[in-house]
Amino acid sequence: DDQIERERASQHLSGGCCALAAVYLMGKFYVANAGDSRAIIIRNGEIIPMSREFTPETERQRLQFLAFLRPELLGKEFTHLEFPRRIQPKELGKKMLYRDQNMNGWAYKKIEEDDLKFPLIYGEGKKARVMATIGVTRGLGDHDLKVFSSNIHIKPFLSCFPEVRVYDLTQYEHCPDDVLVLGTDGLWDVTNDNEVAGVVMEVLTSYEPNDPCRYTMVAQELVVRSRGVLKERGWRLANDKLGSGDDISVFVIPLGGPGNYT
Repeated sequence: DDQIERERASQHLSGGCCALAAVYLMGKFYVANAGDSRAIIIRNGEIIPMSREFTPETERQRLQFLAFLRPELLGKEFTHLEFPRRIQPKELGKKMLYRDQNMNGWAYKKIEEDDLKFPLIYGEGKKARVMATIGVTRGLGDHDLKVFSSNIHIKPFLSCFPEVRVYDLTQYEHCPDDVLVLGTDGLWDVTNDNEVAGVVMEVLTSYEPNDPCRYTMVAQELVVRSRGVLKERGWRLANDKLGSGDDISVFVIPLGGPGNYT
């Protein structure tokens, strides 16, 4: 992240990206995630999460705590408090549910003038945004990102530090059907963990255990099914739901070799 900041002028890098990395070292997989990509291990049909997404919703308390400590980052335009909906001026003096950086649940407070400011985190699910601008809270870059038509920098709220999870391969016997799946949010937006596991088993069983292309075919099938088919109303899945409009990158990594197959 520091290197991107130093080189952003010479390399004309103005944007940012998420990062998901898997490192195999001395019998263990280290999976590091910064952003909204996801990794899962499928072992003997069981799904083992190896990451979690970092979004305005999942990191609400971290973001609110930073804004509470450094209110100058909000530019007098935003409030670090969260409300179920936007507050109208006519509601001043009334009571409404809210939560701050210390709360998991909700409580009531009397609405004051400051509460009319735009919330630091607004929206739900994939539509949640930090300062109405960005939907992921960890990644690389975005050093010059500002709130639209303002001089308020968003970078202080974005973290480049990943969460790392460790999986010890020496603790289990793995067969060729046991895999690590890495995918960007374009996959997980429309395909859940169980559906991914189903595709993995479906495709792998149609190939011989020692056929190296079987894992590439799984990745390809996951991409194709998540994108869908282009119809008059856009990309559609087999169930006619909207397909993924985001980029889809998928890696399928075998955890066991043919020699372990039984």
